[in-house]
Amino acid sequence: MGSMSTFRSYKAEAAVEGFRIIKHGSADATTIKATAATDKLLGTADGLDKAVGEFVDLNDSAVGEVRLGGTVARGDALTADANGKAVVTTTVGNRIIGFADASGVVDDVIPYLRALGVY
Repeated sequence: MGSMSTFRSYKAEAAVEGFRIIKHGSADATTIKATAATDKLLGTADGLDKAVGEFVDLNDSAVGEVRLGGTVARGDALTADANGKAVVTTTVGNRIIGFADASGVVDDVIPYLRALGVY
């Protein structure tokens, strides 16, 4: 099955590992790793680790990939943990990047259906 991916680039204000959830940085066109479920989430970085000053590609497609911070089941709503990894949320008011499209455990990289919003 083919998929079409689109990306937008942001300059890293801090190191961002691949497949991590990211948020806006302190200036326009910058990004940092998300560290809380209440952060204003953008989505996920591409699969390459980036250092400060390098460009992080945000996966802006309908289906992205994310590294897990815990056990996830297909269909679970996903938010960020303190390390920018995806974890399940059922807490009203938490920001989400979308919904798991596969089940997995900590440090797996799984596909997710991008649907930015608030749980």
